[in-house]
Amino acid sequence: MIVQGDGENWSITNLGAVLFARYLSDFQTLGRKAVRVILYKGDSRIETIREQEGVKGYASGFSGLIGFITNLLPSNEVIGQALRKTLPMFPELAIRELVANALIHQDFHLTGTGPMVELFASRMEITNPGLPLVQTDRFLDSPPKSRNEALAAFMRRIGVCEERGSGVDKVVFQTELYQLPAPLFETTDEHTRAVLFAHRDFRDMDKVDRIRACYLHACLRYVQRDYLTNASLRDRFGIEEKNKATASRYIREALEEGVIRPVNEDAARKMMKYVPFWA
Repeated sequence: MIVQGDGENWSITNLGAVLFARYLSDFQTLGRKAVRVILYKGDSRIETIREQEGVKGYASGFSGLIGFITNLLPSNEVIGQALRKTLPMFPELAIRELVANALIHQDFHLTGTGPMVELFASRMEITNPGLPLVQTDRFLDSPPKSRNEALAAFMRRIGVCEERGSGVDKVVFQTELYQLPAPLFETTDEHTRAVLFAHRDFRDMDKVDRIRACYLHACLRYVQRDYLTNASLRDRFGIEEKNKATASRYIREALEEGVIRPVNEDAARKMMKYVPFWA
């Protein structure tokens, strides 16, 4: 993180600066790598409520960044067993994992762009420069592969990331635990974007949402050495047992789309098990 210069002077490397700088803007090549957080009104980018650009390095400023993001998010009040509790719109663990991934896996060679977190009324988009090293539909099962090994290794040592390739698994697990729509992972010409969606009743999800949720549920079950079943999908969507036919319809949609496949085609329908198409 530092190298010896002339005489008794020491120079800070780019790695040391991007991790521990008090002001990233002091470093010419890293000024645009500070994280931008933008809060919009509604679900479009037409009207901005607040915009804040990060100041510190990733290691020294990570906790403050996550706290700033979560404080901007609205909360939902849930009443149960005569108690009222407040739940955040998105699980904090999912936010931490996706923001850490955006910082660690960005392409520092792309100039004029940096990591960005955009907050809308019903979703959160986390974007980083650079295309992923693995296909987006294989994020859950692919072994860890980092573009910036030294950065990833140090962030793992201080507990920001695990460098085990399990970050997306946790994101999908948390969205299922909160019964949120499945996250979306997509790419543009030069960027990678992860999208978290606010709570919607499963009846309000469109076919694309259901298929994506079904596929990621199958992926999560597969990496846990388990299978997607009618019962597991009912738990995922919060569907009552008497509505097994609804879960069966969602499974059929995913089968027709080709994102899952059965592993025991000769079994009775209620005993059928499914895995991702690539398994």
